[in-house]
Amino acid sequence: MANPIHDPNYVVFREMLLEVRLAKSILQADLADKLGKNQSFVSKYERGERRLDFPEFIEVAAALDIPPADFIVEYQRRVATLKMR
Repeated sequence: MANPIHDPNYVVFREMLLEVRLAKSILQADLADKLGKNQSFVSKYERGERRLDFPEFIEVAAALDIPPADFIVEYQRRVATLKMR
């Protein structure tokens, strides 16, 4: 079994979180401050060096000011598109 961090579905998840952060012009350090974490926390999950669990995702979504449900719907759409290729 492949490393779950490199699973194509998880890559979609990571890329989406990065896209949102960049679209909002939020630096990793600023997001980390909102989360009460070190900048390396954000860097590591964005690069795929660590996974986010669900409670962490909810905290990141809140810090990015995005509704988790909307994010999940978009994630599902992208994963479905990925599977059609």
